[in-house]
Amino acid sequence: MERKEISKAVLKRLPGYVAYLRSMPETGSPYISATALASALGMGEVQVRKDLAMVSDGGRPKIGYLRESLIEDIEQFLGYDNTTDAVLIGAGKLGQALLGYSGFAAYGLNILAAFDANPSVENTEDGKPIYHISRLESFCRANKVRMGIITVPTQHAQSVCDQLIACGIKAVWNFAPTHLEVPANILVQNENMATSLAVLSMHLQAHMKEKK
Repeated sequence: MERKEISKAVLKRLPGYVAYLRSMPETGSPYISATALASALGMGEVQVRKDLAMVSDGGRPKIGYLRESLIEDIEQFLGYDNTTDAVLIGAGKLGQALLGYSGFAAYGLNILAAFDANPSVENTEDGKPIYHISRLESFCRANKVRMGIITVPTQHAQSVCDQLIACGIKAVWNFAPTHLEVPANILVQNENMATSLAVLSMHLQAHMKEKK
């Protein structure tokens, strides 16, 4: 179907739909309705129906969507079938964990290499290579890399981001808990663990109060 303009809020919900659809038992019905999907995920039916209509025209009245076709439509819309090459900056424990995670391939992400300012973590023999940060620009230019992943300490995040942009990076996945200043044409997606933990903590506190 023709690609439509879509909001970031919708983009954040779509992977959740795919994850649930893939978790459904193969022995069940091959079809699923927007109503059933909304109920399973605890979401509003109208919202789910609108989201699905944005990415698939396969829905049929009183029948719903063919599950496998809906998965394909959403994944194609999200670009999971198009591999995006990325570099990772910061080869500490978090960085190396992300570097070694094979599950990114299912989402069309291929981390080519990691870079770090510490020479002692350089490794080009086992798994994905880790290079010194001085090689970042030449590597990005040679491989036409457009995405960078930041897993450095907070105090270094902005300078690393600036360096990535200077290398031609257009999208940044930021794991450092800090706001990054970037030009208007650069997209930053923040993964703030402190924010997520705060939300979980508040939920647990509210739950404990209800128990009293």
